[in-house]
Amino acid sequence: MKLTPEQLKQFDDDGYLFFPNYFSPEETAILKSEIPGVFAQRREENVREKTGDVVRTAFAVHTYNPVFEALVHSPRFVEPAEQLLRDKTYIHQFKINGKAAFDGDVWQWHQDYGTWKADDGMPEARAMNLAVFVDEVNEFNGPLYFIPKSHKKGAIEAKHDLTTTSYPLWVIDNDVIAKLVKQGGIVAPKGGPGSAIFFHGTLVHGSPPNMSPWDRQIIYVTYNSVQNAITRHKRPAYIAHRDFTPIDAWEDDCVTRAARQKVAAE
Repeated sequence: MKLTPEQLKQFDDDGYLFFPNYFSPEETAILKSEIPGVFAQRREENVREKTGDVVRTAFAVHTYNPVFEALVHSPRFVEPAEQLLRDKTYIHQFKINGKAAFDGDVWQWHQDYGTWKADDGMPEARAMNLAVFVDEVNEFNGPLYFIPKSHKKGAIEAKHDLTTTSYPLWVIDNDVIAKLVKQGGIVAPKGGPGSAIFFHGTLVHGSPPNMSPWDRQIIYVTYNSVQNAITRHKRPAYIAHRDFTPIDAWEDDCVTRAARQKVAAE
């Protein structure tokens, strides 16, 4: 899938693009059906919430599950990433954020590039997230909050928060957030399963706790320019990948193909 000139300009202006129904109901159902088995595993890649025995984030699932491996090769992710980053890309990070009903905790205001730069030694902000909703995302179950145009500020000074949640994050001070919101406002893209969001590595974002009875699972794939490989290996390889091999696009139906092959193999 190729982005239009209008979409490229919108991304440059606002720092994100939102696509309702980007993946089909069949594809989304396949992705959703794989998640319980992933979350049930007791493995180091699964980070759990401080408040309960529920998965906050499952990292690197594409390295051991063929359905999610296919997703990172989907041309609907690979081709726009190459357009927006103007280069071949590799997978810097893969994660499924659980945001479980009642138990899903806050994600503080931050820029992903702040972490990639500080912890991983990523030279430039030439990486971005492409994400797909697995559940409906509404105003009640912890939607993503974006501050449009905040990506234009580049890397913003942040502090390392090691205590608020079970996952350490480089977070931005409230007074800076207030100024950014005054300039750009806040948006919270919402939509049904299969909707997709692409957003810039320096776009300031966060999400509130999920107090609702509805799960809010989102799959994130971080693509980085092959010329922008990380230089620091502070974090585990399952969080910040060391394989800088360019990712290639498979057939458009690769997710459904992978699911069929997985069933046949079982």
